Amino acid sequence: MRVPTSPGDQQPDGRPDGAEPGPRAERDPWAAPPPGSEPVERVPYPVATPWGAPHPRNGMGVSALVLGITGVLLSLFIVLFWLAWLPALLALIFGGIGLSQARKGLATNRGMALTGVILGVAGLLIAAASAVFTAVIVDKAVDHVRAKVEESKASDESSKKAEAAAEKARHLAFGEAYTFTNGLKVTVGKPGPFTPDEFANGHAKDNKAIEVTVTVVNTGAERVRVETGLPDVSDADGATAELVIDGSGRQKVIDGYVLPGRKAVGTYAFSLPPKAAGKAEVAFSPDALKLPDAYWSGALG
Repeated sequence: MRVPTSPGDQQPDGRPDGAEPGPRAERDPWAAPPPGSEPVERVPYPVATPWGAPHPRNGMGVSALVLGITGVLLSLFIVLFWLAWLPALLALIFGGIGLSQARKGLATNRGMALTGVILGVAGLLIAAASAVFTAVIVDKAVDHVRAKVEESKASDESSKKAEAAAEKARHLAFGEAYTFTNGLKVTVGKPGPFTPDEFANGHAKDNKAIEVTVTVVNTGAERVRVETGLPDVSDADGATAELVIDGSGRQKVIDGYVLPGRKAVGTYAFSLPPKAAGKAEVAFSPDALKLPDAYWSGALG
């Protein structure tokens, strides 16, 4: 049995008390709640921004790390250290910018930026050390080359002086002795007059014939062979004198071995023209293929 209510009463669904239930009305979700109902919590729909959330600016940190590694690697090579300063310097600059962006919250790779800065500083320091090391090495190499050049010049000058002294020692006056490197001591006496016989060959009429005596002494401990015992004679004008050969048997050519402590004597005749017969030069070597000539000169009587 339904209890009667006063005329102004309403049912919980909003209908007047005693009214028959009709079709359920659609409720506006945005309308105010009916009196006496519990408050409804409204959750706002998320509103999307046009471009989404901002991306972190990590490019400077990444660039600093890559450039720092490149700078350090280049600085470790002696031939490439001069290329290391640019990437190392850029790593230092980009790393500083990356750290600044990380402090402002614009970047999230502070570690990369810091590592780039450290590697940039290390690359610059190693490159500078490599430059100093290379400069020292090059300076030492230059000094070494300069010393070698000076030593070579000094050696050349010493060799020239020695050659000049040896050349001067090989020019002697008649009657002086010269010892060759094979131990043979040679003396050429002052030439005297020579009278060829009627069968002489190499002597022209009115020429002056001279006799040249060559003495060879073996001062060494072993026997030494005289490979050529024939001297060359030049007159006062420097022209080669003619060798005189006759049938007198007075000419003797040095040939064969000279024993230690022994000597060999050769006698030769030459013909000089009258106008150049006042002076002569005699060149002689006991081994013409291996030893240079020695020279004896002087005025003729």
